[in-house]
Amino acid sequence: MLKWPKFDVVFEPTIFYWLGGISIFDREETLGASLWVYNPNDKNDREQIIRKFILTRFDHLTYRHRFLLFQILEATLAMPDFDFSQQFESDYDENISMAWDETEIDNPRVFFEDIYRIALEEWKDDLYKANLEDQSTW
Repeated sequence: MLKWPKFDVVFEPTIFYWLGGISIFDREETLGASLWVYNPNDKNDREQIIRKFILTRFDHLTYRHRFLLFQILEATLAMPDFDFSQQFESDYDENISMAWDETEIDNPRVFFEDIYRIALEEWKDDLYKANLEDQSTW
């Protein structure tokens, strides 16, 4: 069973993990200010957001962790009726405040499709390596 690095806790990612890098709760003046110069609806800006803020959040994870994260993303994208806009909803009771809320993202599915495309490009070696292994032994 794969665990979080440095913690004795099972690694069970959800689709929301992908947006952790743009969750700005209590960091509006720092991270929020850095993110708000970008337009998440502009393809070029969105690519910068994904590369600089989303994927770098997972730099400390192993190739196995990245593989599991990628599988969650792939499986969710395979669901044609999945409501990706819900992932952008802030929940102040849970200390979640997104840089852009669900009303500001024109097409949340496209946002996640771009994450998929860029992660596949950036992590191709990690994904290939993990795919060769028997994941049941992790």
